[in-house]
Amino acid sequence: MAYTDFNEGGLSRRSILKGGALLAGGSMLAGMPFGQALLAHDVSAEWPGVAAEIEKYLSEKKLANAVASFGWNLEEKSHPVGGGTLAFGSTAKADLNSLYRIYSMTKPITGMMAMQLISEGKMALDQPLSDILPAFADMQVQKEYDGAITGDNLEPAKSPITIRQLLTHTSGLGYQIIQKGALMDEYYRLGLVPGQVSRMPIPGIPTIEPVGSLELFADTLATVPLVYQPGTKWSYSVSLDLMGRVIEVVEGKPFDQVLQERIFDPAGMNSTYFTVPESEVGRFTTNYGVLNGQVIPIDPAASSIYLDKPPFPFGGAGLVTSPHDYDRFLHVLLGMGKIGNIRVLSEAAVRIGTSNILPKTVDLAGSWVEGQGFGAGGRVVGKAYGWGGAAGTAAFADFETGLRAGFFTQYMPSEAYPIQGEFPDLVRKDLAAKTNG
Repeated sequence: MAYTDFNEGGLSRRSILKGGALLAGGSMLAGMPFGQALLAHDVSAEWPGVAAEIEKYLSEKKLANAVASFGWNLEEKSHPVGGGTLAFGSTAKADLNSLYRIYSMTKPITGMMAMQLISEGKMALDQPLSDILPAFADMQVQKEYDGAITGDNLEPAKSPITIRQLLTHTSGLGYQIIQKGALMDEYYRLGLVPGQVSRMPIPGIPTIEPVGSLELFADTLATVPLVYQPGTKWSYSVSLDLMGRVIEVVEGKPFDQVLQERIFDPAGMNSTYFTVPESEVGRFTTNYGVLNGQVIPIDPAASSIYLDKPPFPFGGAGLVTSPHDYDRFLHVLLGMGKIGNIRVLSEAAVRIGTSNILPKTVDLAGSWVEGQGFGAGGRVVGKAYGWGGAAGTAAFADFETGLRAGFFTQYMPSEAYPIQGEFPDLVRKDLAAKTNG
C-alpha cells in the first residue's frame, strides 16, 4: 500500500500521528521580568497576540475550538484564552475542563513516572533494559537505516539499551509513524501500533489492530531490529510506550493503575483517562482531519474510539485530558514534585527528568532536537521542558520564569496549520510587548 501525506492530497497514519515534535519553547521567555499585572484573571488582555491568533482560526472556521492555558509559579489555578465549541455545529462551549486527545503529550507523564521510580532506587537511569525485560538482551540492528530487516543488513547491538536511552529516544527503537519500507511494514504486521485515531475507516490509513497487552507489545517489539545502535542517534520512537511495560514490571501493577495511583490521584488530575467514561462525553471534543483545506470529523466525540478500552495503555500517545488537568501536571513540575501540600514526585525526579539527560555518545545532527536537550520524554530548551501532541496540542513549564502554558485544540496532522508550532513564539511576543510597554 502506498502512503501519502495530507499535503500531497492523501491521508496516512504517519502524517496524522507525527505531531510530537513541538519545541519546548518556554526558553524563549528566559530573562524577561514579570509584573503582577500578568497574574490578572482576564488573561486574554494579557496575551493579545495569542488571543488574536486563536480568534482568527475560530472565525475562519479552521478550528472548532482552541483553548490556551496560562498559570504562574505555584498559583492554584490556570487561566484561559480562547474558546469555541466542542465541535462544529455544537453549542457546547470549550473551556479548561473540556477533554482533548493529547497523544504524545502523554510521553512526559510516562517519563516522569519512570524518573520517580529511579529516584526511589527501584531502577537506575543507566541500567540495562534487559535487567527488567530479558527479551531485549540480544538485539539486532539495521546497518542501513530503514533498509532490509534480514540477512546482511543486520548486526548485533554493540551495547545494551538503557533506561536513559528509552527516556530520550536514543535506544535505537523505531516507530511506525517514522520508519518506512520493510521495518514499517513489520511494525504494522505485528500490531506494534501504540496509538489510535478513529473507529471509522479513513482512506489511506491501514486498519491495524494493536497487540492486546503491554507484555505482548514488549515481547513482540524485542523481535524487531533496531534502526540505530543504542546510544548513537536521536530517533523518535516507541520507547515511552515500552517504558509503560518497564514501569508495570518494576511496580508489579498494571501501568495505567500506577499512573492513576502515583500521579493522577495525588495531583488532582480527575479528568485524565485512557478511556473516556460515558458520563464525560458531554465535555469531550471532536477530532478533525484537515484534507485539501477541508476540515473533516475523523473521531466524533459521541462515537470516539476513546470511549473503548484500548488494547493496552499507550504510554507514548494514549491519554485524554483537560487543559486544567495538564496544568496540574505542569504545576507539579514547577513545584519540584509538589502541588499545594501534596508531594506527587520527588524533587530529584523532577530536577533530573526536566534537565538534559541525553547520553554523551549520541549524535543529534539532523534530528528534531539538534542543538537542544532532551529530558524524560520531553524537549529541554534552556530551562523549559515540554512537548506537543499529534492533534495540535502543546505544553511547557519554564523553570526560569515560572510560566505554565498549554495550547489545546483538535486537528490532524498537526503541521496542517502552523499555530501549534507558533504558540511559544506568540507567548514570547506578548511578553516582550508587555515588558516594553
